[in-house]
Amino acid sequence: MSAPPGISGQYVNINSGGDEVAWLPVAKAKHFTNAFVVDEKGQRILLGYKKRGIGQDLWNGFGGKVEEGETVTQAAARELKEECGIEGRPVPCGFLLFTTAQNTSFSFFIHIFRVEEWTGEPVETDEMRPKWFSTNPDQTTSESDSPSIPYDGMWADDIYWLPKLLAKIPFQGRADFSVEENGPSGGAMVKWWFGEQV
Repeated sequence: MSAPPGISGQYVNINSGGDEVAWLPVAKAKHFTNAFVVDEKGQRILLGYKKRGIGQDLWNGFGGKVEEGETVTQAAARELKEECGIEGRPVPCGFLLFTTAQNTSFSFFIHIFRVEEWTGEPVETDEMRPKWFSTNPDQTTSESDSPSIPYDGMWADDIYWLPKLLAKIPFQGRADFSVEENGPSGGAMVKWWFGEQV
């Protein structure tokens, strides 16, 4: 499958599905950020359990809407501090485009960041409960005894691109979501495409 509408650049497909349905129209862009704190030495990644709002009851990175007058990098740093108390230096590593049958007035343009340099310790906030997870696919880390990444408790698309974030491989992806199932913001993926930079 070739790259879908809304995705540009030189990317090779790594996973796609939903060939039997057409892509939803790409509506007006609403920009969001999602930052993932990665401790390479400790072989772990910091995720947050979403307590309210879009993505409630799922594990995710830390992020939100880009405010007027902010760059996406400034928004990523602000959201990281607001949601888990960490001050970090977000580095862009990927881009996701989400559309939903439920909301046709705008599309989610999500800028994904990796954070390797930070200060402070993660703290629980009204919105997120942070927890470290192991990035070692073979076992939990002995240093922190962190559990494995809980893909079954995350957005359905994360399993396709989060390994690329951990490997520092730039990626882009798109997913169209249905509204038939109960979900954080609109149900199951009905069509998707994810690619890594060549």
